[in-house]
Amino acid sequence: MGNISKTFPVQGLGCAACVTKVEGAIKSCKGVESCSVSLASNTATVKYDPAMIKAAQIKKAVQDAGYDLLVREDSDEQSDDPQVLAEEAAEELRRKQYRRMRADTVFAIILAIAVFILQMGVKDFRGKGLVLITLSAISVFWCGRRFHSSALRQAKHFSAGMDTLVSLSTIISFSFSTFNAIFPKVLAGNDAAAPLYFDSAAMITAFILIGRVLEEKAKYGTTEAIRKLMDLRPKKDKVKPGEIVKIKPGARIPVDGEVLDGNSFVDESLLTGEPLAVEKYAGRKVYSGTMNGNGVLKVRAEKTGQDTLLSGIIRMVREAQGSKPAIQRTVDKIASVFVPVVLLIAIATFIGWLTVPGAGFAKALLNMVSVLVIACPCALGLATPTAIVAGIGNGADKGILIKDADALQTAHNIDSIVFDKTGTLTIGEPRVTQAIWFAERAKGILKAMEQDSDHPLADALAAEAGDAVPKEISDFVNIPGKGIEATYMSSRYYVGNTDAHSCPEAEQWKKEGKTVVYFSSDTDLLAVFAIEDEIKGNSSEVIDRLKELGVESYLLSGDNAAATGYAARRLGIGNFEGGAFPHDKAEFIHALQAKKHKVAMVGDGINDSAALASADLSVAMAGGSDIAMQSAMVTIISSDLAKLPRLIQLSKDTDRIIRQNLFWAFIYNVIAIPAAAGLFGFSLTPMIAAACMALSSVSVVCNSLRLRKK
Repeated sequence: MGNISKTFPVQGLGCAACVTKVEGAIKSCKGVESCSVSLASNTATVKYDPAMIKAAQIKKAVQDAGYDLLVREDSDEQSDDPQVLAEEAAEELRRKQYRRMRADTVFAIILAIAVFILQMGVKDFRGKGLVLITLSAISVFWCGRRFHSSALRQAKHFSAGMDTLVSLSTIISFSFSTFNAIFPKVLAGNDAAAPLYFDSAAMITAFILIGRVLEEKAKYGTTEAIRKLMDLRPKKDKVKPGEIVKIKPGARIPVDGEVLDGNSFVDESLLTGEPLAVEKYAGRKVYSGTMNGNGVLKVRAEKTGQDTLLSGIIRMVREAQGSKPAIQRTVDKIASVFVPVVLLIAIATFIGWLTVPGAGFAKALLNMVSVLVIACPCALGLATPTAIVAGIGNGADKGILIKDADALQTAHNIDSIVFDKTGTLTIGEPRVTQAIWFAERAKGILKAMEQDSDHPLADALAAEAGDAVPKEISDFVNIPGKGIEATYMSSRYYVGNTDAHSCPEAEQWKKEGKTVVYFSSDTDLLAVFAIEDEIKGNSSEVIDRLKELGVESYLLSGDNAAATGYAARRLGIGNFEGGAFPHDKAEFIHALQAKKHKVAMVGDGINDSAALASADLSVAMAGGSDIAMQSAMVTIISSDLAKLPRLIQLSKDTDRIIRQNLFWAFIYNVIAIPAAAGLFGFSLTPMIAAACMALSSVSVVCNSLRLRKK
């Protein structure tokens, strides 16, 4: 069966250190080729050999590391169905956990306010200490129970994460205060009573929970694109390839197929990013997940279930959002040692302040707790993946399918783009653009001859004959390299690239690089045609926009030099080469790369496979079922060239957001930890430290969400 790639929901992820542990546990399994865990989407994308290891065994390895993987008994099947069901179950579980966390947060806020007012604003009364102990215990051990259970689970496996820091800080604050409340004179020294920090314990719990709720809500926003696509999937797909499906007005199309009968406009915007509905009639293709308009369509199913275009897009976007750029792998290594280092710093802070004359045990403990609370590996862990998820999701919304995080990061470095001509900068369908008829009565003869021909230009010439009724011809002959000929009513007729008759217009068309076709009889020239593959309407504007972005364009085509040059001049491309074979294109790209250029290749993903493989960034212009997702790093579904500068701009925006996030996350910890330790001449209370920590994670995720708006 070979290796398969599956994306599994992961439970228990709290920070980047957790990501590293889960990845390590999965990669240690024999039979696993690769694994990427995303903190932004709480998923693990695993490529493994089901003949060597089952999903249940991978789940066991993750559980042994202190986390959990949501899998089903049939997860090892090639079908998407088990994964869909697992994702739906994980989504429902996530909603329940979010609602529970939100309720705990509201309760924790109420308790924190009550403890703060009672401790700071109410005079001492009999039983006040017991009330404070009770209220703060409910806050710390009930509202904050998820932190302690996670920390305990990790401790059993000799590891530590963000929850470890939160758990230690709240338990230390609560335990110290409880001891002082029960034995007020033991640690009082010369004071009337030892200090109490119940408000700190309750406020830390409340602030951390507020941060987690806001963080989860923001992270949920970054994965909106993949959820939109998943919602398009038919809930029950019992149709088999070859069956005829009747699509009623307003219904979502359940299969990829061909229209046999009917006429309607179909909304394909969530697949292609194009806002206008597309007219569908007999012979046109329709795709699963798109929305039918007011007409009734009869469709023959060609692809269903996991084979549809929609399922392919979902797989690609899901895997791309779970992928990691090189910079994130570096951040993960830093995050894996972050918590142990913070624990050492906290212990050093406590010991250091104990040695400072006049500081006392309470201040040393307070500063230690502040260090534990303010340190935030979450911001580091979320800085890159949330931006990647949001950026790739933004692209998917616009019909730009980005294969992985490295492709998204590579695009903004591109300074040269090599274009194929046919089907990329041009429509890809030869059309008669100019015609001179000397005898229109012969249109029926031309139509009959072209209907019998299998030449690539035959359809264009037959269309030029319009509604003329085909004549009864005989003795049809195809002359390779020259054209065709046939007999009608004892006269011989010819269609080809040469003719004995002169035509000044035809000579001018040849100079412009157009394909010239002559239609003649034994004695007369009946018509002459100029045929060309029309340039897409927005091609020139796209080339100009790329120049504004600092990208130089090159045109390489297998077409003749004259046609290629004519197209290049019309597009404003100064660098072009005609008669280029596939290996010529690859060599051209290598030559540019040798000059230190970062090169993107834009082609159809099939004929240009060698050039696409050679480029730093490969972009396939595809339409519907011709999509070449496997051969390119980026696929433009609608073949709209305007999406190329959008891709580059999106990459620039994503890279800027990542750098901002990482700068904030690193600077925050560089400044916050020494400040909490009291090295700047002042001390932060644990409450302020908790607020700062929550704000750091939320700010990083919210900054990434800006990509969803662009």
